[in-house]
Amino acid sequence: MAKVFLGYKKGLRVEDGHPWVYKNEIENIEGDFEPGDIVEVYNYKGKFIGKGYINPKSQITIRIMTREKDEEINEDFFRRRILDAWNYRKKVIETTSCRVVFGEADFIPALIVDKFSDYLVVQFLSLGIERWKDTIVKVLKEVLNPKGIYERSDVPVRELEGLEQRKGFLTEPFDTTIISEENGVKYYVDIENGQKTGYFLDQKENRYAIKDIVKDADVLDCFCHTGSFSLHAGHFGAKSVLGIDVSEHAVEFARRNAKLNGLENICKFEAHNAFDVLKTWAKEGRKYDVVILDPPAFTKSRSAVEGAVRGYKEINLRALKMVKKGGYLVTCSCSHFMYPELFMEVVMDAARDAKRTLRLVEYRNQSKDHPVLFNSDETLYLKFMILQVI
Repeated sequence: MAKVFLGYKKGLRVEDGHPWVYKNEIENIEGDFEPGDIVEVYNYKGKFIGKGYINPKSQITIRIMTREKDEEINEDFFRRRILDAWNYRKKVIETTSCRVVFGEADFIPALIVDKFSDYLVVQFLSLGIERWKDTIVKVLKEVLNPKGIYERSDVPVRELEGLEQRKGFLTEPFDTTIISEENGVKYYVDIENGQKTGYFLDQKENRYAIKDIVKDADVLDCFCHTGSFSLHAGHFGAKSVLGIDVSEHAVEFARRNAKLNGLENICKFEAHNAFDVLKTWAKEGRKYDVVILDPPAFTKSRSAVEGAVRGYKEINLRALKMVKKGGYLVTCSCSHFMYPELFMEVVMDAARDAKRTLRLVEYRNQSKDHPVLFNSDETLYLKFMILQVI
């Protein structure tokens, strides 16, 4: 097994438990290896740090799998890791629909496994984990006994690893439109063509958190995707709900989801660009008891934060102008680089410009099936606030 030595004062985060070794932290490599192989990692003094898979094509050159020198990376290793992840979910969250494996936070870097009822959707996001695909699929069948498994590795990050984007069945084919359920709300999931793995599970507990503020309310849900927040608002007793999304495909699914729950007379959906339409509706004087903002990530890099700040401020400013006095703004950011303090500052800045006062009702992160690893701040990405607007 090849040995990788880090440079002087390099890889200090890795020694403290972070799972990534960057290319510029490596001083030299002893021994031969193939991309995707398991290698041992040492600091500049020769102290063992861990073992992980290596890919020289990637800026994240090594992803640590274990800190135990004698632990073998084999089928039993993946069985233990996946069992640990599944047992954790069964302990902390309702598991009809949930994330079963959250990559680095479950100590299986670059592997995502989502569960929708009796079906699994998986993503293999790096070369090192791709090489264990058959083993992982075998173990998932043993541990969770799904009716089917579908791969959604059709993401650009794979190209940074020298891999092509890919999707398709990893078991016998099945209907890729699945009915699942969370918090008493049923929904269709398009695991073949929907965004990411078909549905955003990380807001599961946050969707339940709006239960009290939406009762008897007129609700506007922006960036509604397939209607998850909208449906929860209707389910929890909203008077009326309007969900908007730029995607016609998402809006059509949202309408189907409303009908599935008998909420088609409460929850209505329209295809709009939220930035454009909120500006128009604010000028028209439209008002709502609750406005929900759950936009896609405005930045995926540190260098784009400035532009993201402008985007978050603009959309929150427009939403604040449409909330009735004493009503509520539910606002989110799934951009990792919009750190919690910065996100709060941006929303406060928008409130000053809108001449509104905010009272924090609740602050939350992602659901417990997307655990946060203290040694890896990248695992903390979702910010969710319920604010009363005065």
